[in-house]
Amino acid sequence: MFSRLFLFGLALVLQVSWLLYTAYSLSNYYKVINVLLTVLSILAVIYIINSRYNPAMKLAWIVPILIFPLLGGVLFLISGGKAPKRKLARAMANEHQRLRPTLPDCRDTIQAIGDANLEGQCRYLARQDFPVYTGTRSEYFPLGEDGFQALVQDLEQAEHFIFLEYFIIHPGIMWDTILDILLRKAAQGVDVRLIYDDVGSVSTLPLGYAKKLEAQGIQAIAFNPFIPVYSTVMNNRDHRKITVIDGNVAYTGGSNFADEYINAVERFGHWKDNMVRLEGDGVWGMTLLFLETWNALRPTDTDVDAFRPTRSTEGDGFVVPYGDTPLDNEYLGESVYLNMINGAKDYVYIMTPYLVIDQDLQTAMTLAAKRGVDVRILTPGIPDKKMVFDLTRSHYPELLDAGVRIYEYTPGFLHSKVFVCDDEAAVVGTINTDYRSLYLHFENACLFLKSRVVAQAKADFLDTQSKSKRITSADVERGKRSGGLLHSIYYAILRLFAPLL
Repeated sequence: MFSRLFLFGLALVLQVSWLLYTAYSLSNYYKVINVLLTVLSILAVIYIINSRYNPAMKLAWIVPILIFPLLGGVLFLISGGKAPKRKLARAMANEHQRLRPTLPDCRDTIQAIGDANLEGQCRYLARQDFPVYTGTRSEYFPLGEDGFQALVQDLEQAEHFIFLEYFIIHPGIMWDTILDILLRKAAQGVDVRLIYDDVGSVSTLPLGYAKKLEAQGIQAIAFNPFIPVYSTVMNNRDHRKITVIDGNVAYTGGSNFADEYINAVERFGHWKDNMVRLEGDGVWGMTLLFLETWNALRPTDTDVDAFRPTRSTEGDGFVVPYGDTPLDNEYLGESVYLNMINGAKDYVYIMTPYLVIDQDLQTAMTLAAKRGVDVRILTPGIPDKKMVFDLTRSHYPELLDAGVRIYEYTPGFLHSKVFVCDDEAAVVGTINTDYRSLYLHFENACLFLKSRVVAQAKADFLDTQSKSKRITSADVERGKRSGGLLHSIYYAILRLFAPLL
């Protein structure tokens, strides 16, 4: 009864009750209020139509506003924009501009790639201030427990600083092991910093956890603290997974710091996730992502040169660490995926826990399949969220009809976010193919070109596929017949309101 979720839920119930009481007490002014709210709804629809929102988001908002003309406009006014706090947006933009001079000039590196499609992808990312790096050795870990073992070894070697930025932290074998190392390193004078998302960890960490860590020598920030007031900024979460050690080693991937990610406990069957390790020049891109967020929230570093890589490494292809934010209208995460699909010649293999795609991604996938590209998608066999699982399956018919091959990971839940294309390119990171990751969250990933990670990620996909069930059009038809008309209506409603979930 005294958990954070219970207390926040109780506060929200009290607020809703207060709003209803206020509405009842103003019933004598119903006609005036009715006109004002209707005008507000009309203005909201006009604003939505002229906005730069994704078309699916526009439709998802216009329909409920038309159905509920009195409250629809108010609801959109409160939460429709889903824009972060202006203070945070300004701070992030200022920090980004301050760090821009530290970026390397990668024009010659891009020309050395030797493939027009890949070079175009890199020019796009460089235009968004995410340059291409060589001199980087990378390693792909197909399971969270494999990456965890390597991560522990690297953390034990830290001498100068450790930067961590994660969506979920849950005390247990994984986090307790890491925390023990962090406390020892902090006591030795290592600069240890942690950013964790407060909503992502709201049910796993106690209130004031950041202060507790600070008292033990670890600098800690709870990103966008969850408060029991309905607020648009609650939609914008820090979904990134970043570890940087001494500027020479970095990790990212789908794994958070909780025991299910290393299969130390079982939730939804076997948990299939991954990590990727970078060593060398490319780590600088990951370091800058962390420092931009840290210094926007807590100005600390006037000079960041002390955090640059200090060890030279034999290069393994090309790597582009990049991040996406809801602070602009550049849907960078989705654009990278679209560029990969549209430029594919032979195949595109996709692992994703949530296939909640907009028309752009669905069209790109179906067109690629129709032009002869081998498009395969791996999704979970055991869901962590039933409604999102239903949304994922609602996209199967159109994709299957176009020739896309779809598989469900029967042993359990697949949480990896991986794209592999033509034995030349791979993306590994935190970006799901759903509206939250693509439009609302702070995310990060790495694009690997002509790197051994491409082959490793492909091998992981094929191995995971071998443990999965292929979904056919006959399976979909059986589902339709068993569910009947109500099932089809349910899918249609889910698809319509998916951008608001």
